[in-house]
Parts: sequence; C-alpha cells; structure tokens
Amino acid sequence: YNNLRNTKSGKAKYMCGRYYIDDDTAKEIEKLVREIQGELSRETAAALQRIQKTDVRPAAEAPVLLAAGGRIGCAWLRWGFPLQQDSGKGLVFNARCESAAEKPLFREGIRHRRTVIPASAFYEWDSRKEKFSFRREQGGALFMAGCCRPYQDGEHFVILTTAANGSMEPVHDRMPLILSREEAVGWILDGSRTEQLLQKVPAPLERGTDYEQLRFF
Repeated sequence: YNNLRNTKSGKAKYMCGRYYIDDDTAKEIEKLVREIQGELSRETAAALQRIQKTDVRPAAEAPVLLAAGGRIGCAWLRWGFPLQQDSGKGLVFNARCESAAEKPLFREGIRHRRTVIPASAFYEWDSRKEKFSFRREQGGALFMAGCCRPYQDGEHFVILTTAANGSMEPVHDRMPLILSREEAVGWILDGSRTEQLLQKVPAPLERGTDYEQLRFF
C-alpha cells in the first residue's frame, strides 16, 4: 500500500497521512531509551527538546527512533520518499508490510535502516470523510514501524502499513504496523526479528471521533 501524494494539487488517496505528537510522546521516547541504555546521547536529548504539540503531515520533519552505533537514538527525519512522476512531484509515505522487503524502493531500508515512529495518536478518515483518532487503549505512545533511506537533503522515512485489525476495520482496511515497546527495540536493533514483526497483527486501539479527539488534546 504505497501512498502517493501529488504535492502540486494537494490531493491524495492514502491512509495514515497524519499523526499527532506532544510532550507525552517525548517522555515516552526518553523512557524507552533510558530503559534500554541508561542514558541519552547529546543528539537524542537535543532531538527530544524540539518536540512540540503538533500534527505531523507528509513532507514534514518528525522525531524518529533508529539505530545509532549499535544503540537506539532519536533524530528528526523527513516523512516521505520523493518520487518523480509523469504528473509531477510526489511523495510515497507508506509501504505495505507484505511486499516492502521485495520492493527496490524499500528493500535496503527494511534490511538495514529500520526505524520506529513514535506518536500519541494517528488519524484516519472513513469513506464518508469522517475523521477518527486512534491511540493505545492503555495510554502511552504508539510505536509505528518504518524504514528510511538517504537523499541529498538527509534521511527520509516511511511508515509501514498492515491489514486492519478489528478496531480499525470500520474506518479503513489498512493501518500502521504498531509495535509494543519491546518489539520496537527488536525492530530497530535485531534484524533476525524483521520477518516475524512484519507479520504481526497490531493490538486493539481506542477509536475516537473528531469531537472526542478535540476534548483529548
């Protein structure tokens, strides 16, 4: 499910095209990194200080967890792989779990540049263009699996999508590949777990309407 946005028209047919980060996202990132390695690198601490309450859209920079010298670090990468299309410039910002490992655009990222994209919630619109927010039922950050690749202006990332679970199906037939905290660490650092995690069914999520989402945030 490779999603393409036409950056000239602004029109898109996609899923997981927007998500939300805030101070709690930063706290969850810091907690995970400290639990794994006890301290924050200077680069990770600086990346966390940049996090503010905001919606993240394709083409924007966002905080991402990735391997850094055999450890886990946080850095700001740009969301979406730029493509040249016959109709103009575009961005691919999702990749299907089922086929990403074989696709030339994503293959090296899945093998060697796996990332985790933290969020407090993500948004989706149904066929009637009604907006819903999705978050963990028990609270805490969502850890979305992804991968990245280098471009002239730095690293860019995409979010991996999988078949919708029961909480997502009423709204859309795809969803981000959501990992637990332990799985997020394994996804980044342990290549032997990649195939298994690509087949994971995400845990149920709490679904809220646009009105409820406004009360939340």
